[in-house]
Amino acid sequence: MLTEPFWTYYFEVLNQKNSLSYSILVLAIFFLVDMSCDEILKAVFPLLDSTDLVTCMLVCKHWQEIALDDYFWQCLCAKKWPSICKRSSPPSETCYKLFKTFFKRQRGKALLPPRLSFNDLEFYFDLWTEQKLIFSEVVPGTDLQNGTWAPCGICDVLKFPLESPEYKMTLPVHPRFSIPSGKAVTVSVLISRKDCNKVACIMNNSIFEYIDRSAYRAFAFDYLDFSPAHPFVSSVMAWISLLFTNHSDGGLFDVFGIELDFCDVANSKDQVLQLLDILGWK
Repeated sequence: MLTEPFWTYYFEVLNQKNSLSYSILVLAIFFLVDMSCDEILKAVFPLLDSTDLVTCMLVCKHWQEIALDDYFWQCLCAKKWPSICKRSSPPSETCYKLFKTFFKRQRGKALLPPRLSFNDLEFYFDLWTEQKLIFSEVVPGTDLQNGTWAPCGICDVLKFPLESPEYKMTLPVHPRFSIPSGKAVTVSVLISRKDCNKVACIMNNSIFEYIDRSAYRAFAFDYLDFSPAHPFVSSVMAWISLLFTNHSDGGLFDVFGIELDFCDVANSKDQVLQLLDILGWK
């Protein structure tokens, strides 16, 4: 006999429209009509959503074996992708595998180990101001890796990002050089590989169009040129920052460091090496 508390719970569940609660209710009714355990589970599992069905699979091995019946997952696939049930040819994979693979978008996949090494790379920096060369340097890749350094006497605004653990490619400039505040400054950056004697371009005559005096940085950018083997990779920017302090002469900036980054897409050493590997090497 169904008591008054049972009917109270029955109507509460109907109002909630929760698949797991509804299934518990059905489970209770089936127990009252003396059905076997397997029959009860096979009647309840089609009523569950994917999260609840997976939860039931964790109860015990017997429940897991029943829940892996492809009929239950075919019901879930039909709810999520109704058109997939209309395929002309029979599926080669189970509905369980199909649902497990595509229900949630895979994110954060681990990168393969990079084929490049900073030991194989050299960077070529050239800075100009109105046709006058003000800085030209060949920098081994190992010298442009992440490092925590900050020269003495700079303000906290500059010191904090240089000493932070975030990955960045920075180069201390010795000796320092000065740039005039009212003249256009351009930068070109090439990179070469020692393992195959090829060269790629990171920046080509890019102008430092923006100067952030509060952060003591001047910024230039350019779009990377990728190998034809990767036609769907595009619009990735490389950024160069000049790190400076104010000169005693108000019209000049003293540059003490250069920072190169690809912050839009590469934020670790391996990501940077993977990105550089697909450049248009020539």
